[in-house]
Amino acid sequence: MKRALTEAASVILGVLLLIWSLTPVYNMLLIALDPDEGDIEFEGVIWPQDPSLHSFRTVLTQGYWLVEDFWHQFGNSFFIGLMTMVLTVLIGSLASFALGRLRLGRGWLLVNAPLLTYAVPASFLVIPFTRLMAAYGLSNSLWAIVAANVAFATPYAILILRQYATLIPIELDQAAQVDGASPVHVYRLIYVPLMAPALAAVGTFALLLAWSEYLYQYVMLSSTRNMTVAVAIAQFFNTDEAPWNYMMAIAIIYSLPPIVIFYALRRYMAAGLTRGAVRG
Repeated sequence: MKRALTEAASVILGVLLLIWSLTPVYNMLLIALDPDEGDIEFEGVIWPQDPSLHSFRTVLTQGYWLVEDFWHQFGNSFFIGLMTMVLTVLIGSLASFALGRLRLGRGWLLVNAPLLTYAVPASFLVIPFTRLMAAYGLSNSLWAIVAANVAFATPYAILILRQYATLIPIELDQAAQVDGASPVHVYRLIYVPLMAPALAAVGTFALLLAWSEYLYQYVMLSSTRNMTVAVAIAQFFNTDEAPWNYMMAIAIIYSLPPIVIFYALRRYMAAGLTRGAVRG
C-alpha cells in the first residue's frame, strides 16, 4: 500500500512538473498560431479558432520588416554557437590532456583556478570585456562574442574532461610511446577517440551556452549586419504594436537546433558527465 501511494505521488509530481515545464512552450505555440498578431493569448483563449502557420511562413520567407534579415541573423547565431563549441572542445581537450596525461606539476591548481571565474557574475565583466575587445579591434565583431563564450565555457570543460580522462589507463599512453608515438599522436589517436562521450558533453554544453547568451551580444553587437536572432527579437519591443505571433514564431524556430542537437547527443552527454563525476 505504501509503495503504491509512493508511486502514485511520484506520477502526480511528474505530471505537474511536466505541465509546469511545457506551459510556456504551449503559450508560445498558441501565440504563434494566432493569425491576428498573437492577441489571442491576452484574451484567455485556450486554442485559436482558425490556427494558422502564417507567422512561421512570414518569418521563413522574411516577409515582414522586422524579420527581413532573419536568415542572416540566424547564420550569425549559428556561427557563434559552432565556433564556441569547436574552440571549447579543442582548448578543453588540449588542456586536460596536458594536465592529466603529461603529468604537469600542480596540475590540480590549473584545473581548479579557472573555476573562480564563475564566482564573478557575467554582468560585472561585460564592460571591461567590451573595452578589451575594442583594444584588440574586435568591436562589433562576432569573434568577440565567441571569445566571451569560450572564456566562460572552457573552465567547466577542462574540469569535466580532466575527471573523465582519469578513467583512461595511462598504460595506453606508455605503450604508444614505446612504439614511438609522440604526444601529438597519443592525443589524436588515443586520447580524443576515447574521450568522445565527454567531448560531446562539453561541446553540447558550450553550444547551449552560446545559443542562449544574450547580454554580451546585446552590448557588443551594434550593427544590424552582425546582429543575432537573440538580439533581433528584442527589436520587437521597440515598436508601438509588436506582432507577438511573429516574435513567438522566431523564438520557436530559434529553439529547434539546440533541442535537436541535445537529444541527438544526450546519451553521450550522460556518459561523459556521469563517468567523470563518479571517478571525481
